[in-house]
Amino acid sequence: MERFKDRQQAGRMLAARLSERTRHHPVVLGLPRGGVPVAAEVAAGLAAPLDVLVVRKLGVPWHPEVAMGAVGEGDATVLNTDVTAAARVTTEDVEQAERRERAEVEQRVMRFREGHPPIDLHGRTAIIVDDGIATGATARAACSIARERGAASVVVAVPVASSDALRTLDEADEVVCLYEPEDFMAVGMHYIDFRQVEDHEVVELLRAER
Repeated sequence: MERFKDRQQAGRMLAARLSERTRHHPVVLGLPRGGVPVAAEVAAGLAAPLDVLVVRKLGVPWHPEVAMGAVGEGDATVLNTDVTAAARVTTEDVEQAERRERAEVEQRVMRFREGHPPIDLHGRTAIIVDDGIATGATARAACSIARERGAASVVVAVPVASSDALRTLDEADEVVCLYEPEDFMAVGMHYIDFRQVEDHEVVELLRAER
């Protein structure tokens, strides 16, 4: 099984893959929290600006680890109807989850950006980076947000992802994935060091970029 040493190594490897072709005025957007250390290495490798795109998973109420969708900046919402149908999730369940996670999105935007406006994406290539993709709901919401903010092209770039999730990313113009294991179970299984990334680490990486 392929395993990355840590998010930084994965980011450098991802930057090398992305640098094989030129993209129009790229902006690298890390998905907090775990995607930001990966994105910082990608931004450095491509000599591109770094920003965050705040997205939150909507978990099935009685199985929070199972994503039934995601919400993010700009009122973007993505629902995985296969999951909501299989789990028999009601409209009220979804609305409650949305309200809860939207409040968290707003708090994180204030915390991570520290009052700074997001980078203008109009006419640029948005490269959305995470440390891995399990279901695809968060990445799909991120694509929608980037598109709403005027990105001319949207690229999803990750070190590892499940085949099923990659097939759902129709919102992206391009998907770059280093490793697509047949026996994918969880993103963390493909890292030796997969410790939790703290809020202050995200803030420090963004401060250094600014």
